[in-house]
Amino acid sequence: MIDIGLNLASSQFKNDTQEVVNKALIAGVTKMIVTGTTIEQSRQAEQYTHLYPEHLYATAGIHPHHASSFNQQSIRELETLLRQEKVLAVGECGLDFKRNFSTPKEQLSCFEAQLELAVDLQLPVFLHQRDAHHEFLALIKKYRSGLVNAVAHCFTGGKEELIPYLEADMHIGITGWLCDERRGKALQDCVALIPKDKLMVETDAPYLFPRDLFFLPQYSGLSAKEKKKISRRNEPQYLPHIVNTLANYLDMNKEELARMTRENTQRFFALPMS
Repeated sequence: MIDIGLNLASSQFKNDTQEVVNKALIAGVTKMIVTGTTIEQSRQAEQYTHLYPEHLYATAGIHPHHASSFNQQSIRELETLLRQEKVLAVGECGLDFKRNFSTPKEQLSCFEAQLELAVDLQLPVFLHQRDAHHEFLALIKKYRSGLVNAVAHCFTGGKEELIPYLEADMHIGITGWLCDERRGKALQDCVALIPKDKLMVETDAPYLFPRDLFFLPQYSGLSAKEKKKISRRNEPQYLPHIVNTLANYLDMNKEELARMTRENTQRFFALPMS
């Protein structure tokens, strides 16, 4: 399995990075793509690929939360990172009008500059969207013909958002949001509409712990306190559980789904097929 979205540069992993990677490998997650969300975290993501060269790749980008930091120097630094061998995509980039940590104007400017960079370098884009569907889609449509590939990272929407993304020939990244009985209903209802060759899987760790993991027998004896401690931090070792949950919604064999999403990811990021 390949986890296409792991925030390994998060401070939540600073004390046990090697253990997190090792546990993922034991669980069958053989490759992970470390997400870049700022210039500094993109540098860190690229550095991790040298520490675990057989297992880690990276993206480089500026998340919409950090769009206020964007300037022309940012583009030059991103381009340098994106020319490194193990850096596979531009992103995480996009729009987030839910929190507006950067203004919509700053976000739109930062996002469009990264789309232009992706077209120039002919690299895929790793995309984020919250409460900005129409503005986001308008920019995707503007640049889609020049983009080699695009994935809606951590897709949490319903049919109304999904269908236009598929019409724009986008891939869809599925996370543990699918495993959330409180918030995941819209995604659960439409996930079967995603063409099988457009599906990829991710944890977005340390975020989005898959809540239904605790339904498994091995967790049944844990106390509420123990469960709370575990659920504070998602990890790539839980990707097989997300794949299992997704397989149930698709009425598929989980091994076949794991193989299929791995091959989709290899094609999307131009990785060697295995």
